[in-house]
Amino acid sequence: MIQLENVSYTYRKGFGLANIDLTINEGDFVFLIGPTGSGKTTLLSLLYMDILPDSGRVTIGDFNSDSIKKRKIPTLRRTIGMVSQNYYLLDDRNLFENVALPLHVIGHSQNEIAETVEAALEEVGLSGLEEHYPQELSGGEQQRACLARALIKDPDIILADEPTGNLDPVTSFDLIKLLEEINSEGTTVFMASHNYSLIKSRNHRIVEIHGGKLRSS
Repeated sequence: MIQLENVSYTYRKGFGLANIDLTINEGDFVFLIGPTGSGKTTLLSLLYMDILPDSGRVTIGDFNSDSIKKRKIPTLRRTIGMVSQNYYLLDDRNLFENVALPLHVIGHSQNEIAETVEAALEEVGLSGLEEHYPQELSGGEQQRACLARALIKDPDIILADEPTGNLDPVTSFDLIKLLEEINSEGTTVFMASHNYSLIKSRNHRIVEIHGGKLRSS
């Protein structure tokens, strides 16, 4: 499902990723652990094809960085749900409207959107809060809203970039449990974190990154 083959990427300032090899199979739950600035976000950006490698190949399902056309990148992204540390919820739209946004972009009908959003909100435990605005939600609720927004496309993969970074320990634990439930239904999950104590007992594969290089995979 996900494969990086000898992937390198360098920013103008010189730091990036070097010679990354990584394979994640369909249905896996994998943690990417490393300190701030180690390359976690860069790696996830390569998987989302926000950036393309300077060398090597990134393969996501039927798509790879060698041959993908720019116009096909949105098609790839429909198979990926992205969750980040920053919620990126629109303050002038309520919870329902925020979660529904990707479906409007894809072109779903109003009936399809209503049914899909309600199902996603129920899955993440936010039913009944549809009319609430982001500022009326707790940090944990806002992060679950972002997860619901990622889920409504029925993605094959969830990429989570430090999703617990702004949450307290209890809420962080609950979010990981929710991701595990989603994974148990068949969705591949790749989650980046700098908090080893949070994930070490979760019984999932852990990949370590330091200075733009993987230590183990």
